[in-house]
Amino acid sequence: MPEVQRMTLTQFLIEERRRFPTASGGFNGLILNVAMACKEIARAVAFGALGDRHGSAADGERGAINVQGEVQQKLDVLSNAAFVRVNEWAGYLAGMASEEMEAPYQIPERYPRGKYLLLFDPLDGSSNIDVNVSVGSIFSVLRAPQGADAVTEQDFLQPGTAQVAAGYALYGPTTMLVLTVGNGVNGFTLDPNLGEFFLTHPNLRVPADTHEFAINASNSRFWEAPVRQYITECLAGQSGPRGKDFNMRWIASMVAEAHRILMRGGVFMYPRDTKDPARPGRLRLLYEANPIAFLMEQAGGRASTGRQPLMSVAPAALHQRIGVIFGSRNEVERIERYHTDPADPELPNPLFNERSLFRVSA
Repeated sequence: MPEVQRMTLTQFLIEERRRFPTASGGFNGLILNVAMACKEIARAVAFGALGDRHGSAADGERGAINVQGEVQQKLDVLSNAAFVRVNEWAGYLAGMASEEMEAPYQIPERYPRGKYLLLFDPLDGSSNIDVNVSVGSIFSVLRAPQGADAVTEQDFLQPGTAQVAAGYALYGPTTMLVLTVGNGVNGFTLDPNLGEFFLTHPNLRVPADTHEFAINASNSRFWEAPVRQYITECLAGQSGPRGKDFNMRWIASMVAEAHRILMRGGVFMYPRDTKDPARPGRLRLLYEANPIAFLMEQAGGRASTGRQPLMSVAPAALHQRIGVIFGSRNEVERIERYHTDPADPELPNPLFNERSLFRVSA
């Protein structure tokens, strides 16, 4: 059998650049630097406990509690440092923002400034590290305003429609980089022997229909009526109004959930609920929700808050949280219809009534 000649990430970016003859090449350099940071993180994740990288950051370490009020894992700190170190020096960026940093990161004066902004969640799903479940990194690229000497929070408050690139790295049985530069979605697999990403999943598409949904059912008592209605119908299965059976998934790693949906379809929900009225959602808009939304839309799926397209939301704060629904287009649009025209706003809780997953015995 002849050897398959696969395109490298570098070759892919060169081909994309040829569509824009006036491009400087700085954008390609930025994406390759992001890929380099992801390779470093993949290696650290793979070593795991052998490298003494499991567990929370020790008390007294810089950033042991992040701006979200969450205890950082050792790999959170390492991953954030890798993104900063690999990307600050090359002259492609005007600034960076991260889930792990309270304020925007200024490019040191000794390095040249570029015309892009990089936003990232350096290690999504880090609560899964110690149990060896897939984790990943998420990133988004925006254009920086011209003429400023230093970036401000306001510079990053651009809607998702302004993104010029987005993607994630998945650190699973294989390491993958999934990327959009506004021309579809492509998946690259890391060859650990060569240290190179190769195009293995060109032109990924999300099926419009699905029989899988992902939601944290432990929050069911806090769900709004449209979400309760949708889940009730899914759980009713073939004998219910949908006329088909559904499977439920929940990994608690947004990258892993998004990857599964890109591979085979599905719908992911971390919607707004009443658990904490001060928080309109759990996931961060700028460096989690928007980049995944860009990928989904570029792959033919849909991403929404339930009330409006996710990428149309005007950000109000760097660490803003939001309700998120994304995946197979027909299912997301159905959930949106339930928000705009709910059939029964007082539906019972689907998981704990008599004819539920937890039926009460007589």
